[in-house]
Amino acid sequence: MTDSTKTLCPYCGVGCGLEVLPPAQPGKPINRDSAGTPIWQVRGDRAHPSSHGMVCVKGATIAESLNKDRLLYPMLRDTLTQPFRRITWEEAYDCIVQRMQTVRYTQGPEAICMYGSGQFQTEDYYTAQKLLKGCLGTNNFDANSRLCMSSAVSGYIQSFGADGPPCCYDDLELADCAFLIGTNTAECHPIIFNRLRKYHKQNRHVKMIVVDPRETATAQAADLHLAIRPGTDIDLMNGMAHLLMRWGHFDVSFIDECTANFPAFAQVMQDYTPEMTAQRCGIAVEDLETAARYWGESERVLSLWSMGVNQSSEGTAKVRTLINLHLMTGQIGKPGAGPFSLTGQPNAMGGREAGGLAHLLPGYRVVQNPQHRAELEEFWGLKPGQISPHPGRTAWEMITGLEQGDVGVLWIAATNPAVSMPDLERTKAALKRSPFTIYQDAYFPTETAEYAHLLLPAAQWGEKTGVMTNSERRVTLCQAFRDRPGEAKADWEIFAEVGRRLGFAQQFAFTTSAEVYAEFAQVTRDRPCEMTGLSHERLRVKGPAQWPCRDSGQVKPGEPARLYQELRFHTPDGRARFGAYHSRGLAERPDPEYPLVLTTGRLYGHWHTQTRTGRIEKTRQMHPNPFLEIHPRDASELGLQDKDWVEVRSRRGLARFPVTVTKAIAPGTVFVPMHWGFLWADQAEANALTHPECCPDSKQPELKACAVQLVPIKAGMSPQENLHPAARSSILAPSS
Repeated sequence: MTDSTKTLCPYCGVGCGLEVLPPAQPGKPINRDSAGTPIWQVRGDRAHPSSHGMVCVKGATIAESLNKDRLLYPMLRDTLTQPFRRITWEEAYDCIVQRMQTVRYTQGPEAICMYGSGQFQTEDYYTAQKLLKGCLGTNNFDANSRLCMSSAVSGYIQSFGADGPPCCYDDLELADCAFLIGTNTAECHPIIFNRLRKYHKQNRHVKMIVVDPRETATAQAADLHLAIRPGTDIDLMNGMAHLLMRWGHFDVSFIDECTANFPAFAQVMQDYTPEMTAQRCGIAVEDLETAARYWGESERVLSLWSMGVNQSSEGTAKVRTLINLHLMTGQIGKPGAGPFSLTGQPNAMGGREAGGLAHLLPGYRVVQNPQHRAELEEFWGLKPGQISPHPGRTAWEMITGLEQGDVGVLWIAATNPAVSMPDLERTKAALKRSPFTIYQDAYFPTETAEYAHLLLPAAQWGEKTGVMTNSERRVTLCQAFRDRPGEAKADWEIFAEVGRRLGFAQQFAFTTSAEVYAEFAQVTRDRPCEMTGLSHERLRVKGPAQWPCRDSGQVKPGEPARLYQELRFHTPDGRARFGAYHSRGLAERPDPEYPLVLTTGRLYGHWHTQTRTGRIEKTRQMHPNPFLEIHPRDASELGLQDKDWVEVRSRRGLARFPVTVTKAIAPGTVFVPMHWGFLWADQAEANALTHPECCPDSKQPELKACAVQLVPIKAGMSPQENLHPAARSSILAPSS
């Protein structure tokens, strides 16, 4: 085989198209990695409308991870202190079914939990929802998107009546003003940033505003960088709204005809005078005024945000306050304008469409809506009332459920919570208490495998065919191009087989992923995310397409590229809703004992917990070690210099990093990357420090900020001698 296979990059939510070629090509040497292993060749797909052939270093090197440290066979152990032993798939299925049936009939279905991933394909997500929420009657399916995008979901739903980014990537080259807040796009979504940066350079009238406590690569490209204090996002945006109102930059007809609740927002924004706002945010009044002027004088304003907004105890409020700026100025439903959430994972959007959070159901339905439940019960052939009316456990509530003994089976798939969850030592202690944990992944070892009883080998990128949806609602078929190693299986195949063995053969009669997707597409009929016009065959022949896409022909694939062009929203009266929020600030504020704010983030060469990128030589060498950024003023007060080591302590745990002294971080704030778990570095886990306080609406934890103290590590002292006495007695030692 010498032909290329079209697929999608399995990293961030940009959704770049890739072409993959076999290691051997006519007239060329075999493509090999540094160890001499033949590897598939990867290049950008020039025909893919989202990425135009561009690819970042992660996408370009992805094939190098395919044969590294793969989990090849099911493995089982009775207790966490025992070694794993290889078992057959038949034994694995028997074990799963026996455990689930026992828990189901002794503790009830609410004691069964599954924690999934934005790395699932849509077929995986959908099959899991049908199994848990439909057949088993528990809504205890949540995904790592809860830690990533759930505030965007709740913000869109509350403001517009439905989830779904209203913009498309073409808007990057049509905006007069780009407002980036809580996103280091240059490193986290590089291909999007490349498009925006190129357009910005070529059009001098286009303004770029970046809001971030750090002077990131994104901020360095901006016309205006607002280095606000962590937790003052709502102050800033309400202050901008105050000025827009004062200067007359608001769309009266749009507000009157297309929105509701503006008076409540107007009342709130009155309090955010320029002087007060600037003082709270730690910026100059002139910079606040410049930001408001750029927005108000632009015909087309595009806002972009990601985890810096979402990962907050007031994440939904931040999202809605940003949407307020669009609503008051009529900046939505037209080219180059709108509030655009940048998705963190390759199929987090597909997960939202398939109902992959504990309060959602497939087709942009919600579990608390009786009509939505009844529609699915009828479609799935279930008795009325089978689907629970109560939202299931969120990711963090699964952890607390383990603590309380209320979870009997925990099934984790394609994610690594032993690194990514907040309050990590508490998380690890809870995982140790799990009566039975199933861990389904492509790689071994991982940090979470330390806490599993049963390991299931999963097929990954390039080894299964399925669909993913990127940040601009574009659906791409990701085609398999290589054989699965060992006994690996697609996630949906595992879920479906368990469903059949639990007695639901009729509901899981699928034989191919194309059949799964065909059923899912029918579930979206007459829903905001309708995809009845899409199929594996259509996507294979005609290429990626955006939704909505109806089989009736009323809407052609990719039309409309933008939502709400008719200025009608998915609310009962068709009006968008203003949200009125005062800023509450950080859930955990600095104080004399913990005087600094720690913020965490991502680096260009790594992705999430390094399960893939840590096994690729090039990306590992780009960022070989963790570090802590600190402003020279704070470093001087502590007597720290570049490359000195420091212990970072919060009320929950500690971690150790070499110091990078830089003016790129605001005084009073320190930064560490979140990629390093205990497999990759010693005591460098960012989430050993963070807390689980979450947004009351989205239930998304505030992973972006917590209060810390720094203690210089003295040369020649042992780690225990450097440890604060109180911390020595209260903090659990990390697992080996």
